[in-house]
Amino acid sequence: MSESSFYRAFEDRYRGERDIIKQRLRAYTPFVDALAMLGPGPAALDLGCGRGEWLELIGEQGLDARGIDLDAGMLAACHERGLRVEQLDAVAALQACTDSSLALVSAFHLVEHVPFYVLQTIITEALRVLQPGGLLIMETPNPENLTVGATSFYLDPSHEKPLPPPLLGFLAEFAGFDRQRTVRLQEAARLHDPAAAVSLIDVLEGVSPDYAIVAQKAAPAAVLAAFDAAFAQDFGYSLGELAQRYEQDQAQQHGAIHGTLARQAEDIVALNRHHAATQADLAQHNRTILALGQRIDAAEAHQQQQMTLLLARMEQAELAVRNAENQAIALNQQVVAMFRSTSWRLTAPWRWAGAVVKGGLRVTGTYTLAGRVKRRLRAPLLGLMRAVLRQPALKAALRRVLARFPGLQARLRGLLYQHAAGASDLPPEPPPAAGDMSPRTERIYHDLKKTLETRKH
Repeated sequence: MSESSFYRAFEDRYRGERDIIKQRLRAYTPFVDALAMLGPGPAALDLGCGRGEWLELIGEQGLDARGIDLDAGMLAACHERGLRVEQLDAVAALQACTDSSLALVSAFHLVEHVPFYVLQTIITEALRVLQPGGLLIMETPNPENLTVGATSFYLDPSHEKPLPPPLLGFLAEFAGFDRQRTVRLQEAARLHDPAAAVSLIDVLEGVSPDYAIVAQKAAPAAVLAAFDAAFAQDFGYSLGELAQRYEQDQAQQHGAIHGTLARQAEDIVALNRHHAATQADLAQHNRTILALGQRIDAAEAHQQQQMTLLLARMEQAELAVRNAENQAIALNQQVVAMFRSTSWRLTAPWRWAGAVVKGGLRVTGTYTLAGRVKRRLRAPLLGLMRAVLRQPALKAALRRVLARFPGLQARLRGLLYQHAAGASDLPPEPPPAAGDMSPRTERIYHDLKKTLETRKH
């Protein structure tokens, strides 16, 4: 494997395709266009011309361009495109040129390949051969880019050492060039948007990976003025500029975060106040509920007491009714016995007649001693029942109690119905049955009955 074929293969892989390289080299167009001030068809010499992308570009822009390179493999690519090149050392090529014979001397990715003293010679010789206002362009990898300075620069085994922009610019100034400009190149296009955020990886890898020193030989002011616009442009980003943008972006982000945190803190304070107020309301509600519970407990205790008292009264009333019923049964038996006696049958007409004369009593119904007793007890019971029915709670409680005493419940319900229907308090005594009277008594009974009917008509 020859050295020349190796380096051409290496360039093809790592430098990039020809069209990409030509597009990158158009960054120098403002400088090249101003060279027309130096006369028609200005001459240009490209040191280390490589595959010839730059020669091809400036030839298209009207320059009389030729190139030199020591690598025969690279020159073969130039010959394939009909470019004017020769295999020659850079210093020797410059020394062969007469003073002030060239408008442009360029060296793309050459200066990092030569020893420092050779670089100084190239710059000095370039100043000699350039005509007034002529340009020297030296492009090289930018060690400001941390990835380039730490890694990719050493990917090419023929590199000597990185050259920081201030060093290369000082060399041109020290050699006697009138002015020089650092042109940083090939950074990501999005970084040119001022609104684009700069990340940490941009600081580490986003600095312009290549840069060039464009130096101009002294010339009359009218000549130099044609290049002022090109020299005034800003090109690319340095490490310090990207780091500053990164810090500004971080400060803005931190400010936004702090603002958000401050608003959230205010929201939390408001929520805590609301929570405290809610807790106070809840405590008040709990106190109210506790008071209501105590009142309910007291009401239930009072109701239970009233129910107990009512139950006792009901039991006493039922006992009294039973005793009265028992007494009434006994008295009724006595009355029945009296009614069945001979004396009662003999005097029945007289008693009936007396009742008719006194009050015109009805002659139907039943009249017993038990009925009289019940009528006497009915008024107090009705009063007690009315008092209970006026209180819904006691009324409901009474229903539960009466469910335990079906007999008493039936009697009380019948008493209410009878009172509501307006039943008479005392049924009339019945007329005597015909079979219970003597012949004389039966005659008197019929005479009185006939007389009563005559009065009615």
